[in-house]
Amino acid sequence: MFQNKKVVVVMPAYNAGKTLLKTYEEVMAQGVVDKVILVDDASPDNTAKVAGNLPLTKVFVHERNLGYGGNQKTCYRLALEEGADIVIMVHPDYQYSPKLIPAMASLIANGLYHCVLGSRILGGYALKGGMPLWKYVANRFLTLTENILIGAKLSEYHTGYRAFSRELLLKLPLKNNSDDFVFDNQMLAQIVWFGYTIAEVSCPTSYFAEASSINFKRSMEYGVGCLWTALTFRLAKMKLIKNSLFPAL
Repeated sequence: MFQNKKVVVVMPAYNAGKTLLKTYEEVMAQGVVDKVILVDDASPDNTAKVAGNLPLTKVFVHERNLGYGGNQKTCYRLALEEGADIVIMVHPDYQYSPKLIPAMASLIANGLYHCVLGSRILGGYALKGGMPLWKYVANRFLTLTENILIGAKLSEYHTGYRAFSRELLLKLPLKNNSDDFVFDNQMLAQIVWFGYTIAEVSCPTSYFAEASSINFKRSMEYGVGCLWTALTFRLAKMKLIKNSLFPAL
């Protein structure tokens, strides 16, 4: 327990067998995590086998690949069923440093925020950590556009390092979100829609061969999905359309 709050780390996994153990060991070294839940999205490698040997870890395996968003839906459902007060998503590919877990958990445990993001942009870590230039440029363009349409002031919407309160996860209509990568973006837009403030902490990141990444084509599809989400948010806010992502308040 961290300040009388149960902290659960969720890991949406796909082909993470090579990096899972290193990520897990650093997660548990922080001393604040009560449980790790790993959801294996029908990986063809040994991800589930490696996870099954890790203490304090619950492993759930999808019979078929549901996609990144579908994986997260399972992660959050299982975390809530475990009685989590604070849920932190950590990718098991070791792209994000688990050393920020205590800081992120603290911001939620103290009642300051219900959502905390680990931002690769704050502090200028993205390019230093090896983010490809084209991804960095796309990140900045999408974030600027989304901030204008959604009305927030985030440094980025595209980090996969996130912490949430139980209250927030119970509030969001996550079942209405995509099962693909744009799930992440829809979730942040929903958080703003319901009036919650999103905090950010500077996060070093690293890109290497085993770190997960999507190709250029999928990145383009994701970018279009992000812009559509932001536009839908704005139109719903203006009461010009109705959309299940953004229900009436």
